[in-house]
Amino acid sequence: MRTLDKMKLGQLDAMFGAASAVGLTVHVHPDGDALGSAVALARYLRGFRGKTVSILLPDSYPANLEFIMEGEKALVASDDPDAAARCIASCDLLVALDHNSPGRIGLLEEPFRASPARKLLIDHHLDPDAGSYGLVFSETEVSSTCELLYWLLRALPPFAAAEGLPRELGTPLLTGMTTDTNNFANSVFPETLRMASELLAAGVDRDAVLDKLYNQYRENRFRAMGCFLSEKLTILPGGVAYAVFDRQTQERFGLVDGDTEGFVNMPLGIAGVRMSIFLKEDDGFFRVSVRSTGDCAASDFAAAWFHGGGHFHAAGGRLYFPSDIPSASHAAQYVETSAARFLQDPALPKDN
Repeated sequence: MRTLDKMKLGQLDAMFGAASAVGLTVHVHPDGDALGSAVALARYLRGFRGKTVSILLPDSYPANLEFIMEGEKALVASDDPDAAARCIASCDLLVALDHNSPGRIGLLEEPFRASPARKLLIDHHLDPDAGSYGLVFSETEVSSTCELLYWLLRALPPFAAAEGLPRELGTPLLTGMTTDTNNFANSVFPETLRMASELLAAGVDRDAVLDKLYNQYRENRFRAMGCFLSEKLTILPGGVAYAVFDRQTQERFGLVDGDTEGFVNMPLGIAGVRMSIFLKEDDGFFRVSVRSTGDCAASDFAAAWFHGGGHFHAAGGRLYFPSDIPSASHAAQYVETSAARFLQDPALPKDN
């Protein structure tokens, strides 16, 4: 990560100082990095800057993240879009966390764009929509938004002169960094390990975080995992693995958001597999997750074939029907065709 700009840090400090009511927004289907950064920043602004803070979510989060929400309340737009819109309208500062564009925040997008409030972006994804924000902190050479936020908070009062952050901020930040690196399996930089070391020294209980994240899943997840590995997983020539969970499969196991977290990473443990693709059916589209290793660019594949993007080795997107494919049943064939063409020539346009 580049050295933080002192002038921009001054602007950030002044922006926080001038605000009265702050709204924190995250991307749709919030993950550990989105929720962790929102909770940590809310506690900082409320507890150390005396601000009124609202956490605004487009939709709900997985059950295994409930522990970092202890003592916090979030306004979920999918439950009450009018209340979320009113809340955004009441804020004089809006902070975008872990998303690079208002287009990533679902039902919150329209009120966010319409608000005259000052807008701040803190994110680690490629291609930020910088014109939508008054101040932008966008770093791609960082493990997570939680890591970027950690270094920002360490540079702001009262922590600029302190040895570290308190546990109530450190726990959600370590959680988000852990989930976005797949427990230190990818996107790890020297500063990532330094952040983790400092948080452990400050008293954050990493063992408890890992237990909550990875040892408290429902039985349904493990039944579905067996199906993923034994029935759904296909390995193609060239080292591409993929699996499709249609609506029927999800209903068969009673899956809810979060139950399939991490499935896409598992095929990368198979010798010779260098890209893994996981499709999960939603209303009129598939959510697509892509992971890769080596010189295989998951971000390029997701951008070219699934209206998506992300990091070099970790990306996502969507596959729509009937616009991209005639129906949900055509998803597997689409993946096989797109993967073969991408391996043949990553620069080959989709419609060529």
